[in-house]
Amino acid sequence: MNWFGVIALVTTTLPVVVNAHEFWIEPEAYQVAPGAPMRADLKVGETFGGAVQAYLPRNFERFDLSCSGETQAVAGRAGDRPALTVDAPQDGLCVVVHQTRDYTLTYRDWQKFLNFVEHKDFANAASDHLARGLPQTGFVEQYSRYAKSLIAVGEGRGADAEMGLTTEIVADANPYTDALGDGMPVRVLYNGAPRADVQVELFSKAPDGSVEVTLHRTDEAGRAVLPVQAGHAYLVDAVVLRPVDAAQTGAPVWESLWASLTFAVPE
Repeated sequence: MNWFGVIALVTTTLPVVVNAHEFWIEPEAYQVAPGAPMRADLKVGETFGGAVQAYLPRNFERFDLSCSGETQAVAGRAGDRPALTVDAPQDGLCVVVHQTRDYTLTYRDWQKFLNFVEHKDFANAASDHLARGLPQTGFVEQYSRYAKSLIAVGEGRGADAEMGLTTEIVADANPYTDALGDGMPVRVLYNGAPRADVQVELFSKAPDGSVEVTLHRTDEAGRAVLPVQAGHAYLVDAVVLRPVDAAQTGAPVWESLWASLTFAVPE
């Protein structure tokens, strides 16, 4: 057992769930040479597959690239696809950071809410909803996305770090330089504090494009060690769901905050 301690894990293979959509950053290449084009798409979808989103400043609060301790806003023109296109800097690990604006959705079907809270492991959400005297249809959820991606430039040496997002997933190892025989350690944070005993969803994409989805749990320190394989790309997802006191009719009564992290393990 390594220093990451006892992992609180539940691992299962999941069927496709049609109610929850992840948001992530997907690089064209997870490893690039210094000076070469570094490109990455913003994507929304399911099971590590989905629609490409354009660079639209009205849709995000933050879009940064942090390399070798220097962080700069990602420049672009409205409508750019890929949303990130820059020349890679010198050798090192780069962290792409993206925070969307707030969005809302209205639940017209109670079962869709039940599917969502079951899928994302919010065991008490439905009963809490009813205990608050809220309706089963016509209620509003507000949501926002907090995405990160690790890209290696050259040898890719360096480390991920806390980026100050409301919720985020921090890699506690560098997948491009560190030995991952015991798994990929990550931490899940909310307001800078560890999230203990929460679900982490791992999407593993094989070289042939097939995707396996497994569920894991964080330990008391907000850490989980995730099984990884060489040659695979990974999307890690964790969601916060918090109640909101609606100030007026039609205002959100729930808020979800979605954290994601993407990386690859070299061959």
